[in-house]
Amino acid sequence: MRTALPLNRSGPDAVVVGAGVIGLTTGVCLAEAGLTTRIVTAAPTERTTSYAAGAICGPVFDETDDPVGAWSQVGFDEFTALAADPRTGVRLRESVFVSPAGMTGPPPILRPTDVRALRPNEVSAGYGSGFVATIPCVDMPRYLNHLGERFEGAGGVVESQELASLADAAELAPLIANCAGLGARTLVPDLSVRPIRGQHVAVENPGIDRVFMEPPFGPAWAGIIPHGDVVVLGGIAVEDDWNLEPDPEVADQILRRCVSVEPRLRNARVVEHRVGLRPGRASVRLEREEIDGAVVVHDYGHGGSGVFLSWGCARDAVQLLMTASSRRQ
Repeated sequence: MRTALPLNRSGPDAVVVGAGVIGLTTGVCLAEAGLTTRIVTAAPTERTTSYAAGAICGPVFDETDDPVGAWSQVGFDEFTALAADPRTGVRLRESVFVSPAGMTGPPPILRPTDVRALRPNEVSAGYGSGFVATIPCVDMPRYLNHLGERFEGAGGVVESQELASLADAAELAPLIANCAGLGARTLVPDLSVRPIRGQHVAVENPGIDRVFMEPPFGPAWAGIIPHGDVVVLGGIAVEDDWNLEPDPEVADQILRRCVSVEPRLRNARVVEHRVGLRPGRASVRLEREEIDGAVVVHDYGHGGSGVFLSWGCARDAVQLLMTASSRRQ
């Protein structure tokens, strides 16, 4: 639904803080709802954590009546629809999920027709069980470019600016979406937001078209995610590590783990090393407050699930902002 009148005639109706996948998606939702929207970012999109993500949409083990489960269902459906357009960088791919300890069954996000248990002869050596499902996979450099074009096509503007606080944002527009990710630690400030360092190795694709994933529940795992001509290999999760430089030893460990699963990767040429700091928090913060007369909706703390949760969280955040704007008119 498009708003009938602008909220702020001397400037944008809404400002989004942050140009990662959460900020861009929220900006798209606001702009396509008819609000003049500006994204303010301290770092360009290609330097955000989102750029370094794998990224796959599923599986999750949250029930759909739980907020995360509901956001995940929105994301699963949205990315499945986006996969129909090759320009988005989203593809539906058959994906194998394995576990040394075994799995009790398919997660509720996946429909029964989307998943089947692996037969014993399909389980890679060293693993106990697993399942195969078709899920959306997102080539993040291409997808972020798609979101940026969609945002600008709806009249949105991206501006490079570093804010000292949300009070600075409140001077720019009456509606603020705080999608600062790890930046919320100082911007809010919210010291419960902590960095969880991730690192991926992107290599030329030797002909792989199937995703392979161990459960990313520990500090390191094997993840093989093909995106056309490139395969993204991972991964790690190191808490309270602020280092944004690729670690050669970690890269070697990632390559060794993935080659042990897929020997075709052994001689694949390395294209790029990607490092990102996931915004870790005990739970996603999605709530509204008022700061210096502006309505602020916080939307951060997604950890490693920002891509998957982006559409569900963005829509809820925009609904909170639109409700606030209608009350003011």
